[in-house]
Amino acid sequence: MLQTVFQRRTHRVSRGSSLSAGSMSYRSAEPRAPLTELEEAVLVALTGCTGLTMPDRPFADPRTGAPIMAKPNLTMAGRTAGSPDNAQGTAFFLINDSGTYFLRNLPPPPNGASLRDPDELVARAHEAKVRISDRRIDVPGDDRDFPAYLDSNRFLSNLPGTTILFPVVDLSRQYINGLMYLLTQPAGARPTIVDDRNFYRPAGVKRWIRKGFLNKDIKLPLGAVGALRTQIEADLLLQNLMLGADAMGLGAWIHGTISPPVLLGDPKFRKRYGPMLNFEWAVPRWRIADVLRWHVPLPRHAALRANAIGLSHDGGYLLRAMCPPHFPTMRHAVEAVVADKFGTDGIYTDNAVFERIFRESFGGTYLKEASDYAADVIECTIDICTYIYETHGRFPAHCEAIHVPGVWLQAHHVDEPYYRRYFQDGLTEAHLSHDRLWHAT
Repeated sequence: MLQTVFQRRTHRVSRGSSLSAGSMSYRSAEPRAPLTELEEAVLVALTGCTGLTMPDRPFADPRTGAPIMAKPNLTMAGRTAGSPDNAQGTAFFLINDSGTYFLRNLPPPPNGASLRDPDELVARAHEAKVRISDRRIDVPGDDRDFPAYLDSNRFLSNLPGTTILFPVVDLSRQYINGLMYLLTQPAGARPTIVDDRNFYRPAGVKRWIRKGFLNKDIKLPLGAVGALRTQIEADLLLQNLMLGADAMGLGAWIHGTISPPVLLGDPKFRKRYGPMLNFEWAVPRWRIADVLRWHVPLPRHAALRANAIGLSHDGGYLLRAMCPPHFPTMRHAVEAVVADKFGTDGIYTDNAVFERIFRESFGGTYLKEASDYAADVIECTIDICTYIYETHGRFPAHCEAIHVPGVWLQAHHVDEPYYRRYFQDGLTEAHLSHDRLWHAT
């Protein structure tokens, strides 16, 4: 691992590629060489579930003995990278020569066996892949200029023979859960949520200030709440993919995607580029206050605040934000998050999962003794979320419902003659031995 970290370098030139670079121009004599099923399956596994997490946290405040919230996790399924409150809101798409795929987050593998056996890895990758297009998602070759691709990326990115993995993050579920967790602070430490896009007025919490549930002297703007850090999941997972590909001796390159609004099918770009991934978008109804709140001057510019809220396929949803129109109201959305955690079929009512995590009978002990969300926490969260949606016409308002970091990872077989010709130490031992180790016949 340390060797991979210390030798990690970007390798942009895939086998079979050419580039115009003055006196260093290069035309490859190598054929294109797409990744094998096993090579792709290893990368898919690096994005997916690897087992169950451990709720190794206190149940009570040691100063007072008062119970504290010890069940913040949205899921107990763990991945190769950390996640705030284990939200695991990140999903990946995969692009290769055979098409464009959505990668479903599969449940934990039994005893980790499928993460060690090549045949099981390939089978698990097949199970995760949902083909949403039979072609490599892209814009026409003569239309690769901005705003589709950025600068030199357009000449080496998303070429035949390469595999692309890119993340999108549902922020909406953890936004609700994170607000509830925030409101479980001790009495006197619960902040008053204010809206920095609406003159710092209380964000639907006036009655909670009057009741003394929130501390009026601790003001937390919704803009500072941001995405509750959920967006970092994608960055961590991309780094794992980079290191994993490098350790395998593949070329790996994290760089700008096709512009996210273009890629997801923002209504403003569909006329030029088509639906692309064909996400569902919600356009908030324009209100005169939006001139000051969001600097949107006229109704005809309301689409500037268009927000991707879901992706459907074959009559079902692959991604669905926790907001209208997927739910009648924000109350329904919040209650759905609570039910997914504590309802009849919720995470924290599934004894079998916690029997797999803990030894002996400690799983039952945890479920019995660790606290759930109190009713006032849930109701205050409903008021905040309702305020956001009714005031700003979308949820969340201060960040996206579905966040696209705007970077993806390309994995490919490196063009070894190019790197031997122009660079000192351009290839690691992993690159030089890759064909012998992974493609021996």
